[in-house]
Order: sequence, then C-alpha cells, then structure tokens
Amino acid sequence: SQYNQADVKFACFFLFEVIVMKLFNEICELVENMDADSYSEVLVEKSLTILPALADILEDDLKAVSVFATFILGAIAADGKLDENEYKLLYPFLREFFGDSIDYESCKNAASAFQKEGKELKKYVNYMVDIIGNLSDDLKEDIIIVCILICSIDGKISVSEKMWIKQLLK
Repeated sequence: SQYNQADVKFACFFLFEVIVMKLFNEICELVENMDADSYSEVLVEKSLTILPALADILEDDLKAVSVFATFILGAIAADGKLDENEYKLLYPFLREFFGDSIDYESCKNAASAFQKEGKELKKYVNYMVDIIGNLSDDLKEDIIIVCILICSIDGKISVSEKMWIKQLLK
C-alpha cells in the first residue's frame, strides 16, 4: 500500500479537526443568533447545573463559585473589552455570583487587565483546561456552552474569543 499507518492516522486526525471546527463554528453562529429570552434561559439553566456539580466535585461551595467565576471572567475577557450593553445583559448573572457591589467600571477594568496579563491569562487557561479535564463530558459541555454564550453577548463571537474557547476544548 502507498499509505502507511502514520499517514492514515494523520489524515483521520486532520479530518476530525476539520469536522469539529465546522461544528464549533455552526454552534457559535447558532448562539450568536439566539433571541434574548432563549439566551437568558439557557445561561441560567446551565449555570444552575454547573455550580452544584462543581461543588460536589470540589467538595467546597466557595471554591466551586470561584472556579466558575474564573470561567466567566475568562469568557468576558477573551476579547479584552466589555462594552456597556454587554455589561447590562450580563449584570443579573454577574450580580448573582459577585454580589451587588459589581459595577460596570470594575468589570471593564477586570476584562482589560485579564487580557493585558498574557502570562496570567495563559496560566488561567491552563488552570481551566486542567479543571475541565477532570469533569464529566456533560459538565464540560455545559461550561463550554456558558463560555460561548458569554462570548456571544455582543452578538458576535470574535476570532480571539473563538481561540480562547478552543483552548478549553483541548
């Protein structure tokens, strides 16, 4: 045969990656076009599933909130900016996790700082990938969906946001 096993494995891996990325882009487009009610419903539903599951796994409610907050902040900061409309849409969700003291300027500064700290952002991504690696497939999917929802809050998932999400899929 003119193809060796390594060539076939590489071709299969490449084909798998192409299919996964096509599906990923289709999911992103679907989420970008969600109506506000569906968006909120899915975000709340997934969050209410994720937090108790993380608390069970980590055996610590506070650590579960902290871990989930890291994913949320990572998604918010993925494109390095947060405009006021994004903040207004996310406010009920953010208030639920961070309390009433959360304001637009704090969120905007956090998103900007998170993006500027390249080394720190990489460390957080590695931390998040490690956490995701220890979770059930269903919980991983829920966390990725929440991240996609948060990244799509402005109606478009940017290339940098897609790259950030893809890192979590490793």
